[in-house]
Amino acid sequence: MLIRELPDDERPRERLLAHGPGCLSDAELLALCLGTGTRGRNAIELARELLQGAGGVAPLLGSDSAALLARPGLGAAKVCQLKAALELSRRALAEEIGPRVSLGNPRRSAEYLQSALLGRPYEVFACLFLDQRHRVLRFEELFRGTIDGATVYPREVVMRALALNARALICAHNHPSGSPDPSSADIVLTKRLRDALALVEVRLLDHFVIGAGSAVSLAERGLI
Repeated sequence: MLIRELPDDERPRERLLAHGPGCLSDAELLALCLGTGTRGRNAIELARELLQGAGGVAPLLGSDSAALLARPGLGAAKVCQLKAALELSRRALAEEIGPRVSLGNPRRSAEYLQSALLGRPYEVFACLFLDQRHRVLRFEELFRGTIDGATVYPREVVMRALALNARALICAHNHPSGSPDPSSADIVLTKRLRDALALVEVRLLDHFVIGAGSAVSLAERGLI
């Protein structure tokens, strides 16, 4: 059945306008981003198949463009629409958590970092540099690696913190494999960063490991 053949109260667009986006399922929201379906499948049916095949919203949107293009029902136009929607959400969150915004809630930091690092096919190490009131000075990606890892130099993190006159920072890196569980190397790196920053009186507040749709805080696990 075509979406336009559904009753008004079952059409995603009409329901969103009447009740807001929160009333829609993941498949319905994705269908609105896709715009159209394919032969024999309306946009909602295509969205459900894509979500099921990828294992959820985060793994789907986190796929690189080549992987998305390989999925049945996705052409260049639809892949561009999905990537554009993801990038817009990143930029909106970046504005919300921009300079001088206070990060009083660790979960807020995690949500921003998840959004910032989602969809990277390679490992990225990034930092939120904060002032003495834990307000954001700057977010920067400092190191990039491969799908298996990235080399992080604590000395360069310290130098950047000093250049920005930061008094604290929150760091994060993603696991392209999808699992957010920190490795033994992640734990060792965190302690090296903590100790190096402490020498210049900069506090490491947390280190998040970002996976597919979730984030692990090393501070919450008592590893900082």
